Amino acid sequence: MKVKKAVIPAAGLGTRFLPATKAMAKEMLPIVDKPTIQFIVEEALKSGIEDILIVTGKAKRPIEDHFDSNIELETNLREKGKTELLKLVEETTDVNLHFIRQSHPRGLGHAVLQAKAFVGNEPFVVMLGDDLMEDEIPLTKQLINDYEKTHASTIAVMKVPHEDTSKYGIIDPEAEVAPGLYNVRNFVEKPNPADAPSDLAIIGRYLLTPEIFEILENQAPGAGDEIQLTDAIDTLNKTQRVFAQEFTGKRYDVGDKFGFLKTSIEYGLGHPEVKDQLRQFIEELGEELRAEDAKNAPKKAEKNAD
Repeated sequence: MKVKKAVIPAAGLGTRFLPATKAMAKEMLPIVDKPTIQFIVEEALKSGIEDILIVTGKAKRPIEDHFDSNIELETNLREKGKTELLKLVEETTDVNLHFIRQSHPRGLGHAVLQAKAFVGNEPFVVMLGDDLMEDEIPLTKQLINDYEKTHASTIAVMKVPHEDTSKYGIIDPEAEVAPGLYNVRNFVEKPNPADAPSDLAIIGRYLLTPEIFEILENQAPGAGDEIQLTDAIDTLNKTQRVFAQEFTGKRYDVGDKFGFLKTSIEYGLGHPEVKDQLRQFIEELGEELRAEDAKNAPKKAEKNAD
């Protein structure tokens, strides 16, 4: 069966970005000039996805507005002959999007469960907005290609520093059945580094079979007293195969302030409108920082001597 549907959970409160997210959806924070959620939608479309469900919550109406038509803006741009800007605006409206509200956020697993009626009895993809993926073949398409061979759920994973394993769901790989494709013994949600079975962390792309919904409906709360998708996938793995595909492309983590800033800078250095100015600014800033370090070096040496 062809994979045609994607689910994008976007109901989180975005507390890491307060106060900016007090009245604004975290997913609408821009990387240079494009909201983060638009990168996710574009990856889905490039991967052949036809229908996308975005699971929203309170203060998330701007997401719906972003992907809707804005007749006044489009007319203004058209009358002023701003065809390139008009094209950018219209790109966000030619998408087959659906929305459902998660009234009481109870974890990622609970958010995915809201998609049960939308998905029906089909395989589908879950795409998290905190991870922007860059590769010659979109990561979502890589998972779909795997599914066409195995007809099994496949989770994207990536190597992380061992001390960071407590931040992720981690897999216990059993065997590599194809280059970068693993059989998995267990999926463990945020283990202590001492207990982590590997350094392969689950990142924000999942291709799942519809049997996951029955498990989620009966899933007991896990870490953080929330319905954890990782726990449900581990249960699914006991009755049908679940593979893990190692991603070797570039992952941008926009889920915290520092990751968001790094991503903005890297994308800015590739943006045709600002890349030259940004590069010059970084070089000038580097010179200022080096001069400041040289100025403070004697004081630091004197302090260390004391």
